[in-house]
Amino acid sequence: MRRLVLALAAWLSVALGACVDQAAGGGAGTRDQIRVVGSSTVYPFTTLVAEQYLAANPDARPPVIESTGTGAGIRLFCAGVGAAHADLVDASRRMKRSEYDECARHGAGDLMEVQIGIDGIAIAEARQGPPMQLTPALIFRALAAAPGGRPNSSRTWRDLDPALPATPIRVYGPPATSGTREAFAELILARGCEALDPSAVPLRERDPAAFDARCLTVREDGAYIDAGENDNLIVQKLGANPETLGIFGYSYLEENSDAVRGVAISGVAPTYQTIADGSYPGARPLFVYVKRAHLRAVPGLRRFLALYAANWAPGGALTRRGLIPSPAIVRARAADTILHNRPLDPHSLD
Repeated sequence: MRRLVLALAAWLSVALGACVDQAAGGGAGTRDQIRVVGSSTVYPFTTLVAEQYLAANPDARPPVIESTGTGAGIRLFCAGVGAAHADLVDASRRMKRSEYDECARHGAGDLMEVQIGIDGIAIAEARQGPPMQLTPALIFRALAAAPGGRPNSSRTWRDLDPALPATPIRVYGPPATSGTREAFAELILARGCEALDPSAVPLRERDPAAFDARCLTVREDGAYIDAGENDNLIVQKLGANPETLGIFGYSYLEENSDAVRGVAISGVAPTYQTIADGSYPGARPLFVYVKRAHLRAVPGLRRFLALYAANWAPGGALTRRGLIPSPAIVRARAADTILHNRPLDPHSLD
């Protein structure tokens, strides 16, 4: 691992000459600044890398980083290669095989996959609000559109458990295009659905669409409130409405720990340690995907990725921003991918 990090660090001292956009088929022109789209959860980490990149390369143009959500970001990223299309997409979940196939259909299938670290799907409450203790089953019963096959009629948390407060079920969360929303559904709602309904377990394999309809569909009657891709806005909503809950990545929980606290799930609170060791049920990996053709075409993109690898270890700048480091073997594999431009094998995707 140390040898890989040193090799990547050596890149930072190598000046790359200005390059033409070799990936810009069809006369799309050239571009001399890095462009990133994707996850609002990964956004703070990529912006930190951009700050370091500009500090080390003061003559470079600032990277353009857009917080679009993972799903929307991947669609933008996969639309093609060349100056008109993003170089990198931040993703708070792994790319799906169907998304990769869409990339390939647009000539953008030559990709690198880099796991940058780990995050947790945190359910948070305002510090001045009533303390909560939840389970995946309770969360499913609160937020699923039709738990047990019937429209959800629960109005307060006490309707679900007499030990919970008699406050309305109101949860601010990300939109359907967000990787955080998808991860919340897969890690929490699906687990709660299967706990309450064992027949859902074989259904997942037999009929994934039916499983999604039964277990992952969120109610639309005001109990779940789409707060958009701005996780800081959810933090503000909790402060203004202390009887509500919010869903966002752990890094925002840590950053705003003076105002909000994490809700324990099955007795395990979202903390650095519980996410790192996998005991928290909402832990998930974070990724960036890169077009290999753009590595040859966009000045500074290789150095940008090397800075990511130089800062994702324990004690690094990214971990001080709230990123939880991947295990050493995963970091070594990711660093090797960057160093040798190793392509993603689409057969490994679901």
